[in-house]
Amino acid sequence: QLRLVESGGALVLPGGSLKLTCQGSGFLLDNYHVGWFRQVPGKEREGVSCIGAHNRIRTHADSVKDRFITRRDNRKNEVYLEMSSLIPEDTAVYYCAVGRVLSLQPADFTTWGQGTQVAVLS
Repeated sequence: QLRLVESGGALVLPGGSLKLTCQGSGFLLDNYHVGWFRQVPGKEREGVSCIGAHNRIRTHADSVKDRFITRRDNRKNEVYLEMSSLIPEDTAVYYCAVGRVLSLQPADFTTWGQGTQVAVLS
């Protein structure tokens, strides 16, 4: 059974940093493109970043470029979203998902985790 579990969400001060973890089970994350998305109530889910299968390429939304980076640890079957210089607008529930396309569009991803809350004080 394919399963993704996110962790690492927290309440932080502006300018702070967080590292979110997406752990896969039942399959090898390295064989898939892994995307990070975020959503706030009343708004559509937004693509934040995507790391390609086998670490070949990464893409990030303009709103997080130079602040967020995505990495893999294949030994642990995990993908990380390392966030720095956090601002209140980064507050959202963050989800990871896997798909067969390098994309920031939620419709391109088929398996999702349950999400982890990130809150940046304003």
